[in-house]
Amino acid sequence: MSRLLSADFAKLKKNKFFWICMPGMFLFGIFTAVMHYIAMQQYGENEADITNILFIYALTVVFLIPAFVSLFVGTEYSDGTIRNKMIIGHTRAGIYLSDLIVCSVAGIGFCVSYIIGALLAALPLYTIDAGILEGVTKLVLCSFIMSVAFTALCILTAMLCQNKALTAVINILAACFLLVISLYVLNKLSEPEVYPGYSVMTDSGEVEVMENEPNPDYLRGTEREVYQFLNDFLPTGQAINITQRGAFSQSPGLLAAYSASIIIVSTGIGVFAFKKRDVK
Repeated sequence: MSRLLSADFAKLKKNKFFWICMPGMFLFGIFTAVMHYIAMQQYGENEADITNILFIYALTVVFLIPAFVSLFVGTEYSDGTIRNKMIIGHTRAGIYLSDLIVCSVAGIGFCVSYIIGALLAALPLYTIDAGILEGVTKLVLCSFIMSVAFTALCILTAMLCQNKALTAVINILAACFLLVISLYVLNKLSEPEVYPGYSVMTDSGEVEVMENEPNPDYLRGTEREVYQFLNDFLPTGQAINITQRGAFSQSPGLLAAYSASIIIVSTGIGVFAFKKRDVK
């Protein structure tokens, strides 16, 4: 296993897409922090909150990870690397786990690169409240586990589909599909329980006060619990929640637990299926 990891990390160091994404995320972090600060100044806000922009990377990696995993693993198939690994005696489980670990490190690297860029630009400009550091740290750790969970799902597809182009299409479309579902779920959860009352002036000049009205689209009972579960469980839902500083999630610990379950289940299924796969 150590030899596999050593070889895969060596290949990662030479991967052009990885070295495009790393500085790209770093510069994106700087750009986001600076542009948000300028916007806050234009609106007359003297103190900008760093947490407003710190977690944007969580949604960005939703698209970077599928592309990277598809290219990284797909190249191993197209170059015959996976078949060569098996010929020299490496187990299929070891090959699968090695690719998962290396791609997971790359995904976390994208996150860290953005965070470093954003912090370097934000430290001299933004106000940082020491009281929020614990909450920020928890969300950052949740984002790392979420990225690994997303990587595990992409690895599952990439290791079972030997066509690099088809793998990329499947993974990216799946990411878009899950994101659309998560946005719909979040929109349903965001519905207000009641519509606030308002005042209107009648034709006779009298002011009529309208009372609060219940919102028929507000989710209640079991239906709300199902939507909340989907919001917390889906990696794309977690990405949106982390981007919005956990505003619509029950707790960071629950998000991490769901991500861990995705990693374990998808990896178990992937290893089992890969052992049965006819590698060409």
